[in-house]
Amino acid sequence: MLRLSRNPGADTAIKLAAVACAMFAFVFVVMVPLYDVLCDALGINGKTSDIAYTAVPAVVDTSREVKIQFIATNNDGMPWGFRPQVTQLTVHPGAATDTFFYAENPTNLPMIAQAIPSVSPSRAAGYFHKTECFCFNQQPLDGMASTEMPLQFVVDQDLPKDIRTITLSYTLFDVTTMAGGTIAAR
Repeated sequence: MLRLSRNPGADTAIKLAAVACAMFAFVFVVMVPLYDVLCDALGINGKTSDIAYTAVPAVVDTSREVKIQFIATNNDGMPWGFRPQVTQLTVHPGAATDTFFYAENPTNLPMIAQAIPSVSPSRAAGYFHKTECFCFNQQPLDGMASTEMPLQFVVDQDLPKDIRTITLSYTLFDVTTMAGGTIAAR
């Protein structure tokens, strides 16, 4: 009796495609929520809201001080100089505080940047409110130009008492290509 054999190459391709689909599903269904849970548990990668906080009149808690640290980094391939005007401030919860970040485009070409914030510890992210921030919008900058970018924030009076230091970190990305290469009118 003659038995017809199936194509072993097709079987292998189907198995590999199924494994690839399973791996893709695993990453997005399991790993992303697990990453968020681990970040919350370990106090890393505190995400801030992209929506401007509307300050309500509040009494400033002068009995408490919170140290705010500022960090600025560039994503790979971003040639700009980028740094906070000051690296640390001490604030009272409820007080509106202003500071600036400095950016410099050392290239001859106009570019567009976008800053992505992160707050540590992540438990503090819900109590750190930006009322004005350069991170709310893309930042166009002509070649060989520099600018000061404003940041205004309020640390909520309900910040847990055991949090005495908050670190606000920004990573600056080159989004010129994603913005279509057009520099918005300033």
